[in-house]
Amino acid sequence: MAQKTNLDSKYADLKKLLDSDDIKKFRKNFLDMHFYDQSQFFLQLDKPDRLRIYELIEPDVTADMFDTIEDDLPEFPEFLQEMDVQYAADMLDNMYDDNAADVLEHLDKTEVDKYLSKMPRSEANNLRGLLHYDTETAGGLMTTDYVSFDVSQTIGQAMKYLKEEAEDAETINSLFVVDENDDLMGVLSLRELVINNNNAKLGNVMNTHIISVDVDADQTEVAQVFRDYDFLTVPVVDHAHHMVGIITVDDVIEIIDDEAQSDYSGLAGVDVEESITDNPFKSASKRLPWLITLLFLGMITATLIGHFENLLSEASILAVFITLITGTAGNAGTQSLAVAVRRLALVNDDEHKLRSIILRETLTGLLTGLITGGTIFVVVGFWQHSFILGFVIGLAMMAAITVANLAGTLIPIIMDKFGFDPAVASGPFISTLSDLTSVLIYFNIANFFIGFFMK
Repeated sequence: MAQKTNLDSKYADLKKLLDSDDIKKFRKNFLDMHFYDQSQFFLQLDKPDRLRIYELIEPDVTADMFDTIEDDLPEFPEFLQEMDVQYAADMLDNMYDDNAADVLEHLDKTEVDKYLSKMPRSEANNLRGLLHYDTETAGGLMTTDYVSFDVSQTIGQAMKYLKEEAEDAETINSLFVVDENDDLMGVLSLRELVINNNNAKLGNVMNTHIISVDVDADQTEVAQVFRDYDFLTVPVVDHAHHMVGIITVDDVIEIIDDEAQSDYSGLAGVDVEESITDNPFKSASKRLPWLITLLFLGMITATLIGHFENLLSEASILAVFITLITGTAGNAGTQSLAVAVRRLALVNDDEHKLRSIILRETLTGLLTGLITGGTIFVVVGFWQHSFILGFVIGLAMMAAITVANLAGTLIPIIMDKFGFDPAVASGPFISTLSDLTSVLIYFNIANFFIGFFMK
């Protein structure tokens, strides 16, 4: 909290300097801040003040600042459009390639060409190449701002080359060795480069046990590699094993954050990325599809209850426990869904592990259903002075929870097998589906035993 208060005070002082036209002091204080803090100050400004920033701050500094801003920010295209075209092009040229490509992918082709035409040809071609890849693949995540060495070089030659190229590289923690065809041959750390003899050949000191990702690999596979091996950087290769880029851990953190938001969206049945600027009509349009779908599922449940109207008129006490059974089963199904989605991200389509998940959740459903059913059996038995009624409610509860648990596990697995995001098997959907199955189970069990507890 103290840090935020200090930053707010610093932002306020900066704004005063900007308003008072104290350019020299404003530039010094602004440039002394971390790039992220610069970006947060920038995002608080209105358009006239942002235009002043473009006048006072060089494109390469703005590039460092924009590298820290989320590329999917809705205002990003507006920021580019209010800049002079050459200024925007220079800024994009100075950004890391992957970040610049992420910004450009939100623009139409005409806008993209406008900025690329103002850049050096080599940088423009790099960005065009990155824009070619799907955004949720390794190719869409990678940057071409990396340093690679020829396998025939010595340590001394590599050190000299690194000093020349390091400034433009996104990271030099891991250094990659390629042959004359750009085939990835090995990797070595900066430490290994420093401690080895200058005359040693890179081919003799490099590590040839390389973990790389294919350029078309899905972003979740990329995140899994980083998680499994604790890497800071991973090389990206094409189908011919030519090195084409690297992915850094900061991009993977964004993937994990996006996947977590996606999973939460699915479980909640909403778009958690609704902008705070969205008007009520836009927000409603994002939420309505699920609600309408669930409405029709709910109508099926209501129709099913109506089908057992005679049973309810004969034993009205059954109506008391409908919401209890459906609600508990829905909660159990949602719990199972959350666990299944999480575990699916870890098993990598391992059939044995998938079967283990299904078996585990089935047994978990049976156990939780048995304990919950047993509890409600005792409660209803004493409350209604009928342990037969308690047995009916308890048995229905156990069966409903078991089925809901199994559905919460199977549905995301099936969706994953068909290539759909398992997180879209949302909590509200599973809950509503559990209502349907729970009502069916409950009334069929009650109908079978009605002759016993209505005596």
